[in-house]
Amino acid sequence: MTNPKTYILGGYQTDFARNWARENKHISALMREAYEASLITTKVEPNDIKAAFIGNFAAELYCMQGHLGAFFVDFDPAFKGLPTTRLEGACASSALATLSAMAHIQAGIYDCIALVGVELMKTASPAQGGDYLGTAAWYEKESAGVEFPFPKLFGKLGDVYDSRYGLDDKHLARISDINYANARLNPNAQTRDWFMSYDHACSNNQYNTAVSGRIKVTDCSQVTDGAVCLYLASESFAADYARRSGTTLRQIPVIQGWGHTTAPIEFSTKVNDSENADYVLPWTRKAVTDAYQRAGINDCWELDAVETHDCFTTSEYMAIDHFGLTDPGKSWQAIEEGVIEINGKLPMNPSGGLIGCGHPVGATGARQLLDAYKQVTDTAGDYQIQNARRVATLNIGGTATANVCLIVGL
Repeated sequence: MTNPKTYILGGYQTDFARNWARENKHISALMREAYEASLITTKVEPNDIKAAFIGNFAAELYCMQGHLGAFFVDFDPAFKGLPTTRLEGACASSALATLSAMAHIQAGIYDCIALVGVELMKTASPAQGGDYLGTAAWYEKESAGVEFPFPKLFGKLGDVYDSRYGLDDKHLARISDINYANARLNPNAQTRDWFMSYDHACSNNQYNTAVSGRIKVTDCSQVTDGAVCLYLASESFAADYARRSGTTLRQIPVIQGWGHTTAPIEFSTKVNDSENADYVLPWTRKAVTDAYQRAGINDCWELDAVETHDCFTTSEYMAIDHFGLTDPGKSWQAIEEGVIEINGKLPMNPSGGLIGCGHPVGATGARQLLDAYKQVTDTAGDYQIQNARRVATLNIGGTATANVCLIVGL
């Protein structure tokens, strides 16, 4: 039996360069701007919205605020009594919110759902913020008392590749260089006006200091305030929406496939479990191949672009072979051959990714989904991939503990 389709009606991303804490604005204001602007971009009406699903990681830590779904009810008088749900899965929070919304649509419970991803992060100092992020790992074992635990953990991912296959850090520098270059094309990217070059990414000095091990500043994603609001819909609602919008159902993107896995939370356990496996992170690989299977495609070469989770350059390096662009351990080939560049055979992170566009943790999965929508509807502007018709996203939480791959197409 074929599952009912879930359609994407579009949405809105806030400017990831803004510092909402400095503007002295509450996290609800960040959510509200994304919501109100999304109505303008999509022409969805408040009365169309039957539920709201919120993806957020750690508002309780960053801004002493929980129960975020309740704020959505304040955005319009029509929303009093609206069912809302907040979901948390570290950096994969809004991808998990997407999966939950899809399930409700496919079950026929709601036919139009607002999906919001949000994180307000610049309220904390770098050290405090690093400690907060450490709760996405096994805090007592991997993060407590460790300065910047996640750069350390994802540095270890590079070390695993190095020990098994060899890894030249110049390839990590090239990933950073590509993503910063793509971000310059994205008007909402946090680093769109920042300087970056391959030589700078290769350097290790006072301007590009080592954070932990092989991970330097240019290998890291950004600390970002940001929100995204978009709309998921059933086929019947999407057909009605198409008619009133003067378009056709065939022109509205569909989530064609999905994969979702959860690996052991402790990084060392993941590595030990994969010792005799083909892939360093086999549960991440399974999320990707499950999405391929559900979308009815054979491999990555039936995609036109990928928006992947480059919280660090090592996680994108991992994604290259886990998506199947190369054999395991040979991600460097796709980098050297220009495959992942914006004009390459399979561009990765044309938006700039987490390194270039920014990484408001709970909003990243929704942002990736919105960028996939933009690519297949030819509305991505200067970072548009020509003739893009199918785009994959990979959103991971923790050290690839939660893994969600979505495939969007027409």
